[in-house]
Amino acid sequence: MKLRTFAERVGVRYETAWRWFKAGKIKGRQLDTGTIIVTEDFDEPVEVDVIVVVYARVSANENRPNLDTQAERLSAYCAAKGWKVHKVVKEVGSGINDGRKKLLALLGDPTVKIIVVEHKDRLTRFGFKYIETLLAMQGRRIEVVNITENPLEDLIADLVSIIYSFSARLYGQRRAKRKTEQIVKELGLQAQTEKGGEKDAVS
Repeated sequence: MKLRTFAERVGVRYETAWRWFKAGKIKGRQLDTGTIIVTEDFDEPVEVDVIVVVYARVSANENRPNLDTQAERLSAYCAAKGWKVHKVVKEVGSGINDGRKKLLALLGDPTVKIIVVEHKDRLTRFGFKYIETLLAMQGRRIEVVNITENPLEDLIADLVSIIYSFSARLYGQRRAKRKTEQIVKELGLQAQTEKGGEKDAVS
């Protein structure tokens, strides 16, 4: 099929589909006339009326640039499967936070049949199986791409959230804040040391 037809089918702009083709994310060939023919094999077809939503998450605002690239990777994944993405949901928040408004709205919307995430931890750090089971009972499911490892920064941010939560219960808010700030500093130094070690190993 032509690239423009492909773009309409998966629900993206032609320019986006063109970028995917140039980046090698879509299989196809370009004719002498300039027309791009998509030869992608579409498996696991999804009915037209099935609503597919992409959910991207990062732990903190400083990781926000990764939010767009994460969403783009997921959209490309859906395109490769021939799925039309009805909505892209982006959220900043800890994976252990069970009060994320956008995720709760997504889980509470029975019209959304497939939720696409990059990794289980992008949806939640704990209780993934519970959510998966409850959605399955409603005829819905979570599609986990699992194409990348979770960044160290995200793991640290969620670990800090856990420590702060328990420290607040044990020592009170003010003391917990000071304790958490100290832990964040130590974890940050540790992360920098590990990154430095990785660079030395590569070089």
